[in-house]
Amino acid sequence: MPPPPDQPQPLRSDAAAALADAFLAGAWTRPGMIQRGHDALGVEAVPGLRWLRREVDRVLAAYAHPPRDRPRELAAFVAATIDARRAAPFPPKHRLVAPGAMAGRRPWPAIPELDTAGDLADWLALSHGELAWFADVQSRERRADDRRLRHYTYAWSARPGAPVRFLEQPKARLKAIQRRILHKLLVHVPAHDAAYGFVPGRDVLQHARRHAGAAAVLRFDVRDFFVSLPAGRVYGIFRLAGYPEAVAHALTGLTTNAVPPGAWADVPAPADPALHRQHVLLGRRLAAPHLPQGAPTSPLLANLCAFTLDRRMAALAVKLGATYTRYADDLVLSGDRALARHAQRTTQTVRAIVRGQGLRLNETKTTIMVAAQRQRVTGIVVNDHPNIARDEYDRLRAILHNAARAADPHAENRAHVPDFRAHLRGRIAWVEHVNPQRGAKLRARFEQIAWPASPR
Repeated sequence: MPPPPDQPQPLRSDAAAALADAFLAGAWTRPGMIQRGHDALGVEAVPGLRWLRREVDRVLAAYAHPPRDRPRELAAFVAATIDARRAAPFPPKHRLVAPGAMAGRRPWPAIPELDTAGDLADWLALSHGELAWFADVQSRERRADDRRLRHYTYAWSARPGAPVRFLEQPKARLKAIQRRILHKLLVHVPAHDAAYGFVPGRDVLQHARRHAGAAAVLRFDVRDFFVSLPAGRVYGIFRLAGYPEAVAHALTGLTTNAVPPGAWADVPAPADPALHRQHVLLGRRLAAPHLPQGAPTSPLLANLCAFTLDRRMAALAVKLGATYTRYADDLVLSGDRALARHAQRTTQTVRAIVRGQGLRLNETKTTIMVAAQRQRVTGIVVNDHPNIARDEYDRLRAILHNAARAADPHAENRAHVPDFRAHLRGRIAWVEHVNPQRGAKLRARFEQIAWPASPR
């Protein structure tokens, strides 16, 4: 039943959008906007459109310059401020095309200038239809039962005492698109100074070095880090970069994903009842658009999404006289003995900061380490200076020693890694990176191994 005539009627959403486009489709002047609004509605009685003139006045008062990068925002403003009782009966007759444009102020000028979704499609060497398909603007991919229609492949692996690790791997075409976005756009957007993971010029060793020799080290882990970063936050990054709403929306679709129900249904629920709630919560987060763990763009976007988290944690560190850095989901504070004495109170503050960003700590991985015990940051011992743990070094040295003495060095491959020789090289390279002297000794032992002619 329609509302009584004396009650305000809601403005048709298509009318608000049509008026917003009409206002943006030409000169940002009162006469031009009134005329284009009249043309869009196709109303004959021009003298009777006082409400349209008043609305134009409201728009001009609110927007000194045309918000060409924000047509949806303008449409929402029109819908909220217009005399809906008079405007609602007039459905739009014509939809004028409003030219898009990036925001006037761009914080990062090195990023590509993309004024419209068409510009984005051209930049990615896609047709408009292909852009809509890969960005999944109509949410079709997440409802597709046929795996051939999906843009991602899914895999999972069990973890002891924790929910499964769920990987979302983009298929070749989408991965190529994401890599272009990564290397030509995202690398020009700076992360917070405290972020060390996946940032050009920074690495895990530098992250650990910041905490070497501290009297106390507090380490926190964010649970389901990538999955917990929603598409809305990613959209905000692209809008902050200056991209118009349509371009930011498409870029968000290209770099986020919502897992189809059938893909998550293939994952068995954990037998441990204590993990069941975490499993259900993970499934809910995967079903909503989020940063997929497996996409090349996700690590840098995660850093940008965590900018406010890093800023608040850095401010806390200054207040405590401590040092703060983050490597992906690993948050570390280090400082003097007072930090250890007040560790519980600091943990509560960190928990509140993390929750304020829509994230949660993995409480089982919160670690308080004083100088009297081994202090490890991302696997590196930092008690005096960054170093490899002695037991880890001794185990690798023993493997190399036994492999050099054995008739078949592959007999030492007790973990059954696919390429044992390359595996050892990688482990030695890691030691060399952290401790060059120890790494050189391991490298010398590796060179003594007589590998068979045909690799196994």
